[in-house]
Order: sequence, then C-alpha cells, then structure tokens
Amino acid sequence: MKNDDITLRPTLGSREYPALMSVWHSAVTATHDFLTPEDIEFYRERIESVYLDAVILTVATIDDVPVGFSGLVEGSLEMLFVHDDARGSGVGSALLSAAVAAHPDLTIDVNEQNPRALGFYQSRGFAVAGRSELDGDGRPFPLLHLRREDA
Repeated sequence: MKNDDITLRPTLGSREYPALMSVWHSAVTATHDFLTPEDIEFYRERIESVYLDAVILTVATIDDVPVGFSGLVEGSLEMLFVHDDARGSGVGSALLSAAVAAHPDLTIDVNEQNPRALGFYQSRGFAVAGRSELDGDGRPFPLLHLRREDA
C-alpha cells in the first residue's frame, strides 16, 4: 500500500459510523494495551454515541474502504485512528498532514501510555507542552498535550 492509494474525504455521516467503529476497534485493540476490555467498551460507547458527532470527521479510504479517520474541533485533533491492517501505510501521516494544513497551530492530546502514538507525533514535529493526570472523561489515563515545535 502506497500513499498514492489513500483518499481523504469528509464522512458520509452516521451511516458510515459502523465502518469507522470497526477501524476504531482494530486500532485501539492493537495500540492501547493499557486498557481493559471494560475500558474499551466504555470508550466504544462514548465514541459511537457522542464523540463522532462532536468532531469534524475526515475519513481515509483505500479502494473506497475506510481504513482510518480523524476528528477535529477548533484546531485540536481529538482523534486519529488507523485500522491495524493499514498501519505503516501512510494513512496516519495523510490524516495528520491534512489536519495541520487546515490548522497550522494544531494541538493534540495523546495517551501517555501509548508511546507509539507519541513517537508518531514527535517524528512529525510535535512536542510535549503539558500533561494532565486524567483523560477528558476524568478517567486515570494521563494525557500529554502536544503542539507543533515550529508553530
């Protein structure tokens, strides 16, 4: 899979949510080993019922099949997930590049316990600018607040 095969587009709306949730589940089970099955179910319900409708979604497709998505709110990247089968194919980079192009002063929160995600963002010019002990739902999953080093 090359970057040329990736198409970015707006979401098709709630009819596409089941496919996006499949991407989300694949990504989370592959990268969030600090979450219990109960935690994953808690976040699945929140993503599906609240968060997808609260962000501007960009969907990455390969051959018209969703393989990743990102969600933005007012210059903050609230979510970026890539199906485990598409990791390393440029999907995450394409989604991040589009977000930065739209918001040069983009900010990102990343789970402290997800070093691969942190490394991904750091390798693309983001640096830790702060830390919160709890996540946005008040749960004990510390967040690192990232900003572009040149912004």
